[in-house]
Amino acid sequence: MNDLKSFLDDRVVRFNEPGFIANDPVQFPRRFSDKRDIEIASLLVSTISWGKRPMILRNADRLLGMLGNEPYNFVADGDFSTVPDGNIHRTFFSRHLLYYLNGLRELYRRHGSLEDFARACGACSSEAPAWHLAEALSAVLAEANAACSHSTGGADRCLPAKPATSALKRFNMALRWLVRNDGIVDIGCWSALKPSQLYIPLDVHVGNVSRGIGLLTRTQNDRRAAEELTAALRSLRPEDPVAYDFALFGLGESGEFEAEQS
Repeated sequence: MNDLKSFLDDRVVRFNEPGFIANDPVQFPRRFSDKRDIEIASLLVSTISWGKRPMILRNADRLLGMLGNEPYNFVADGDFSTVPDGNIHRTFFSRHLLYYLNGLRELYRRHGSLEDFARACGACSSEAPAWHLAEALSAVLAEANAACSHSTGGADRCLPAKPATSALKRFNMALRWLVRNDGIVDIGCWSALKPSQLYIPLDVHVGNVSRGIGLLTRTQNDRRAAEELTAALRSLRPEDPVAYDFALFGLGESGEFEAEQS
């Protein structure tokens, strides 16, 4: 286990460095200094972070442009009718963005920030903060859109339909951006959650590498797998288990892991 920790710690140092930012969606919330802008950009950009990286980056930039590159001001006071109809990213369309915006307007009106909402809904004291917060956020989005005369019925691409069993890969990635505070790649503008409470953003690369090195036995990339893997990572770095996301993702995405196995 010590050899595995040393191996992964070395890869964290290699991949968790400023050069990582330019080709990663984390660059978009990093554009902002206001916590509310960072929160909204993190939620929306992480939501469309699946598929080929160049397409994600191009479409995330375009999405923020639709908000005038002022996410909070647009959520609070913007004219949602100016959002152009059509495709934003793969199966994410303007109706999905508008569904999210309707809900976020109500959330920020009531709570002032996503972090304060996390406190108010009890996520920060939950054993599984990401799932608690995702379910609470889903409920706010649904309530706000049910009361909205121009609701678009776009819930199906905002958050998983069954967050209780999902790995919440993209949502956990947004929380990594918001909570981890080592001053390198992640932003760390929240104090309500600690890095020790985070769960690994479990994607195909992370899952495959984790199984290959014996950290994960479950074959499905679901909540149980995210919990199993995070528990293993906490045994290596209890205070900051999700730091290993850089190592596991980097090994898989770079092809280094496959090369070592061949």
